[in-house]
Amino acid sequence: MKKIVVINGHPNKESFNTVIADSYINSATNAGSEVRYIAIGELDFNPNLQFGYQQRMELEPDLVKALEDIQWSEHQVWIHPIWWLGMPAIMKGFFDRAFLPGIAFKSNKKGTSEGLLNSKSGRIITTAGDLSIAVYEEEYRSSGLIQLQKGILEYCGVSSITNHFIGPLYELSENDRKGWLDKTKDWAVLDSL
Repeated sequence: MKKIVVINGHPNKESFNTVIADSYINSATNAGSEVRYIAIGELDFNPNLQFGYQQRMELEPDLVKALEDIQWSEHQVWIHPIWWLGMPAIMKGFFDRAFLPGIAFKSNKKGTSEGLLNSKSGRIITTAGDLSIAVYEEEYRSSGLIQLQKGILEYCGVSSITNHFIGPLYELSENDRKGWLDKTKDWAVLDSL
């Protein structure tokens, strides 16, 4: 049985990102995986890392629980929209507050670091309202994906990360959306193996 955590970075629980998360969770559960769900927009926490790393802020209970679920998992699925070429502010605040030294990574005095989320794989599913994959990759060099995949997850030790881009959403018909949900179900089955 695979242990999977699905993390939804969209602050609106009525979003297509939530529909994607629900589709993935149902399919992975039906395939025999144990799945936990984190809806970042529904967590109660201060997203501002007020003192940087100079003074540790007490983690709110919702962040403690989310970190327990992430540590527990073998596979992480990150779902979020691309806003201003990156993730929503609440998702960035989640990383700022929760992925701290000693929790998600550790650094030494030589300036090198080591990820503490080793032995975990990942999948990133991003949606874009009016951005095409061609413009995102060619003109913007997949900036949001680089931030999440390389700058956060791989830095913290997550490996074997696959990613998917869904958009532009405004162009998708109901059949197109259903097609993406069918693909999401397939990914969940693959991740459960």
